Amino acid sequence: MTTQLETLPYRHVLTLPAMGSAVRIARETTEQVLMEWGIARRHPSVDPALLILAELVTNSVRHAAELSPNVTVVFAGGPDTFAFAVHDRHPYQPALYAAVTGTGTGTGIGTGGLATVVELTLQLGGTAVVRGDADGRGKSIWITLPL
Repeated sequence: MTTQLETLPYRHVLTLPAMGSAVRIARETTEQVLMEWGIARRHPSVDPALLILAELVTNSVRHAAELSPNVTVVFAGGPDTFAFAVHDRHPYQPALYAAVTGTGTGTGIGTGGLATVVELTLQLGGTAVVRGDADGRGKSIWITLPL
């Protein structure tokens, strides 16, 4: 995928307290955003995107809340692309593709939520990227999916 995120015409930003209800609210907001952008709920990328988003928000709530009281979800979209990022202010940057190959600190090949995130993203022909904040004290995990 070569879509430049900056060129996508649709944008939405959601910031929530890093607590359990953030997952439900982020999913519901994603469904609403997609509907407003004209992407049908039955589109084959929607359910996997909701699962990926829920996993990333869950990880931020579980692992980053102590250092990051908020989690932010940024949505970007266009006619053939849906992208979103989950951002927190915890400095740890996971090795996304190591989660799938078992070369990271995980317990094996394809284990854990990040492995699911990467596998689903790749199955849909998308990309997953970790981008650190300029000050090194936070990160965003960007998922870009074709529509």
